[in-house]
Amino acid sequence: MKFILNYFSSVKLAITLLIIITLASILGTLVPQHRTEAEYAMHYGQLAPLLIKLEVTDLYHSWWYMGLLFLFSLNTAVCTLTRFGPKWRKAFQPRVESEPSKIRTLKISGEMKLKAPLVQAAEKVAATLKSRHFRTRQATHEGRVSILAQKKIAGLFGSDIVHVGLLIILAGGIISGFSGMRRMLTIHEGRTLEVPEAGISLRLDKFQTDYYPSGAVKDWKSTLTVIEGEQEILTQTIEVNHPLSYQGFMFYQRNYGYDWQNPRFEILAQKKDDPDFGDQLNLGLGEKTLLSDGQTEVEAINFVPDFIIGEDGRVASRSNQPNNPAVLIEGRQQGERLFAAWVFSKFPDFGQMHSEKEHNFSFQFQNIESTEYSGIEMAKDPGVNFIWAGCILLTLGLFVAFFWPPSEIRVALEQAQERIQVTAGGIATKNKYAFQTEFDTILEDLRRDK
Repeated sequence: MKFILNYFSSVKLAITLLIIITLASILGTLVPQHRTEAEYAMHYGQLAPLLIKLEVTDLYHSWWYMGLLFLFSLNTAVCTLTRFGPKWRKAFQPRVESEPSKIRTLKISGEMKLKAPLVQAAEKVAATLKSRHFRTRQATHEGRVSILAQKKIAGLFGSDIVHVGLLIILAGGIISGFSGMRRMLTIHEGRTLEVPEAGISLRLDKFQTDYYPSGAVKDWKSTLTVIEGEQEILTQTIEVNHPLSYQGFMFYQRNYGYDWQNPRFEILAQKKDDPDFGDQLNLGLGEKTLLSDGQTEVEAINFVPDFIIGEDGRVASRSNQPNNPAVLIEGRQQGERLFAAWVFSKFPDFGQMHSEKEHNFSFQFQNIESTEYSGIEMAKDPGVNFIWAGCILLTLGLFVAFFWPPSEIRVALEQAQERIQVTAGGIATKNKYAFQTEFDTILEDLRRDK
């Protein structure tokens, strides 16, 4: 039992666990959390399955991270309890009796003689110490009077307050790890999404993207309405770092994207041998339209927002952003395929045309229209209040530990012929120079009054 207590109260164990937790937290910062398997596969390749299996992709809810927090909590609790008892006894149940020989061994000490009788001399010493805001205790043993004076005793418990604050923070982390949740919501403008975990529905009234003059994205804003039952509870515009809070749930603006399931394309059809021919086509995926020549029918077959050709030779999209949009169109005459072509928005001169028969058509991909969706992260963190309370307590403990240092003065008075021999010594954990000055001032006051 003693071995277990010594092991879990070890400072080495605390430092080791703290280093491991810190490194794990850094890993959780470097590896994006709560993404899809496809995203992890794209960024980490063959390493992705291992990261998912080890729960690095959901690190702060993983069993092993929770285990580290629990061990660190146990270590902190045992360390605090084993050291609390002696501190309590020193503060509230101290041993008052002191021998002059032991007092002289203290680094700060001094001696003098007083003419007053023993009882009056003890009262004078106690009064002088009280005038300096020391709390005094007195005991008589074998004709010797011992006085113990203590000041700022609360400073003894500064580290314990820090430990308690740390334990509350860890408790909040463990609570959040086991009962907290995070989920990504995708809401299209004007639509309502049911959120069963929160017992509400969210409606995206408006989504807005702000841009810098350079064209780069500056901010995303979503105007959300919370609906409970059939009643609209509140409407709030959220943006990055300014979430919506409702009944313990937080809704953060995380990203945005495009609904590429139902895009529409503006394509200009021309004839190489007829400069006056120009049909403006407006197509959706799977839609067909007849050109003005009355013979050629054009259909939008496929679309990718960020065109690439993969290692397997197949067309794929590098991302969900319209970085290199391309649409595959097909032309038919009298039911027979005339051509198939990939038409690019940003590279109009580049294309892949496969012709079944001779034709003189060319196409320009002029514009694409698609509704945007807002990516909202829903989070519930039941331990957050514990974490805030722990942080406040931890700060208070640090203040007490550093700015309220305890000090102690021990005095022994005994009869020495016709005078009273006074032996005094002091202990201070911090600000020893200031304490030495105060100690010398107290002795000087006693000498003046003798």
